Amino acid sequence: MKHYPFIIFYLFCNVFIAAFQASFWVHLVGFMAFCAVVVWGSFDIQLGYFVNSLTHKRTRIKEVALTFDDGPTEFTLKFLDLLKEKNIKATFFCIGKQVEKYPETFRRIISEGHSIGNHTYSHANNTGFLPVPKMVEEIEKCDDVMVKIGNIKTDLYRPPFGVTNPNIAKAIKKNHKKSIGWNVRSLDTVINDRKKIVKRITGNIKKGSVILLHDTSEKTYSVLTDLLLFLEQEKYTTFTIESMIKSKNND
Repeated sequence: MKHYPFIIFYLFCNVFIAAFQASFWVHLVGFMAFCAVVVWGSFDIQLGYFVNSLTHKRTRIKEVALTFDDGPTEFTLKFLDLLKEKNIKATFFCIGKQVEKYPETFRRIISEGHSIGNHTYSHANNTGFLPVPKMVEEIEKCDDVMVKIGNIKTDLYRPPFGVTNPNIAKAIKKNHKKSIGWNVRSLDTVINDRKKIVKRITGNIKKGSVILLHDTSEKTYSVLTDLLLFLEQEKYTTFTIESMIKSKNND
């Protein structure tokens, strides 16, 4: 379904090429344009170009999901303290190596009722270039660590950097995972100004938004403090990714 815009675009390119008698340069431009769309589809998880990912909840009420990637870290305990104080449940997409490094923090995430997701074992920078067997191994190894340390297995998976491609799609399918994306990207690992991050998030929030954050810095902890105040003032409630999937299955 989500592929239709790209299929239409590809057909348009071919019609365009035919209209200009299929010259070499027109072919080249059409090919380059199609490649650009494919690259765009690889890096924008909301498009569902290679993998259908859950990126938001269909809802009529003011509710959002808080999701945190790349933990647990030395900062995660502060995030948990704040969430506990506000009685809010979130979803943590954890890296296997980090779970091994902070096992007690991982157990606390589970014990306090937050949802858990697989974020690969190593979150390698070259994730988008890994072959299928290596991608499968990354997901399985993270699963094994989570079972060993937290006695929990999740069917939620978030691709590192939100990058998808045919190999990642095959690995997700082989591991029977549900791909989870977002529709509000905070860019909290890129933007240095806390106020700009908060403004970016609050300016894009809609009913059912899934917000991407990282429990990896003092800066994002401060962002979360401001964000929770905003949500409270605007009468937003929160949901976890697990509860979103359950409600979807019950529709």
